[in-house]
Amino acid sequence: MSSEEKKAFLLLKNVIFNYHGRDEDEQQIIEETVAELDAEKEQKWAEEFIAEDYYDAFDRARNYLSNVMNSLDKKTRIHFLESVHEANNKKGYISEMEAIAMITFARDWDIENEFIEIIKR
Repeated sequence: MSSEEKKAFLLLKNVIFNYHGRDEDEQQIIEETVAELDAEKEQKWAEEFIAEDYYDAFDRARNYLSNVMNSLDKKTRIHFLESVHEANNKKGYISEMEAIAMITFARDWDIENEFIEIIKR
C-alpha cells in the first residue's frame, strides 16, 4: 500500500471513529492498524487533518477521499470501506451515525450497492 493509500485509509478510519468521539476500543483498533501498516507518519497526518477543523472534518474528508478514491480501482475502494465496517464490528457495535457515514462514502465512491451487500452479510 502506498503512502497516499495509507493516508486515505487512516483518514477514513479516523473520521468514522471520531464521528461521535473516539473511545478506548476505537483507539486500540487505530493503533493496531497503524502498526500493521507501519504508518505512523500517515496517522499523524490524518489526526492533523481532523484537528484542523474537527466540526468540518467529515465534509473535508469526503472531498479529499473522493479525489483519492477516484484514482483507485473499485476492488480497493470496497476493501477500504469493508475493512472499516469490520473494525466497527470488532468493537461490538456500529452507531447509526457511523453507518450513515460509511454509506455516504460508498455512494460518493460509486460502490453503494456492493457495500449494502456487505452490510447484509
